[in-house]
Amino acid sequence: MTEIQLNDPQALYRNWEREQWNPWEIDLSRDAKRWRSRFGAEERELVLWALSSLMVAEERITTKFGGLVLAAESEEEAAFLASQQVDEARHMQFYARLQDEVIAEPEAIAGHVARSRERLGEPFSVIFDQALVSAHERLVANPRDAAAKTAFVTTYHLIIESTLGLTAFEFITRYLTENDLLPGFVDGYTKIHHDEQRHIGYGVWFLRDAAANPAKAEQIRATLRELLPSTAAALAPPDEGADFQALGASSDEIRDFALGGLTRRLKIVGVPLETLKYTGDRGTETASGR
Repeated sequence: MTEIQLNDPQALYRNWEREQWNPWEIDLSRDAKRWRSRFGAEERELVLWALSSLMVAEERITTKFGGLVLAAESEEEAAFLASQQVDEARHMQFYARLQDEVIAEPEAIAGHVARSRERLGEPFSVIFDQALVSAHERLVANPRDAAAKTAFVTTYHLIIESTLGLTAFEFITRYLTENDLLPGFVDGYTKIHHDEQRHIGYGVWFLRDAAANPAKAEQIRATLRELLPSTAAALAPPDEGADFQALGASSDEIRDFALGGLTRRLKIVGVPLETLKYTGDRGTETASGR
């Protein structure tokens, strides 16, 4: 099998310089009109839940990232990671602008985040308020802690950006594009998606190198075992019995897409999904619950 060539941080940084965009240049004028007139009640609630998750996620990953910049092991890696934090702030600003001009009354970002949190369930909090925050605090305390860096990149780049982020983009933009809804949001979200592909490229690059070390490979597995149940749960609305049929997709379809993407990336990293199996009091299980 031919080894897949991955972009290193210097190549990713050069790509970042070529791919700049301005969140204030996105035209949201049509979005406001369509938000008021073209959404049914069930569709509106599901879209609000999806947009709320994006708003809260970007606030978390913007403010809980500096530790990874401190943990950079070369000037090239530091430059790329600094560019990623700029990206995350830009994304947060775009979602806040969407809230101001399309969804709600204008207010500070903290107000939008607080209101958005009310729509999200416990699995989301486990990932973003507990696991991410804890991993970041550990890394800030000791940027040279290799296990802490491996756990943080697994949480941030593999779970949050790759598994949750790419899945959300696939199904949200599919529905909105097919129904000609929120074209400005789709434009901005697509630019965000391109940024996140670059970020995920870094995460896979870093983790493939880390996985060559048995202790770091086990850290990747341990982090995934801990977070995959909450990740699967976070891919569905928190209301019991709610599904995505109003948006043209089932929860099973969404979870299968997420699992397929994660499986492919774990093969590249060198930690195949089947190696996450463990034996506990209830017998042999996988972290995905299957």
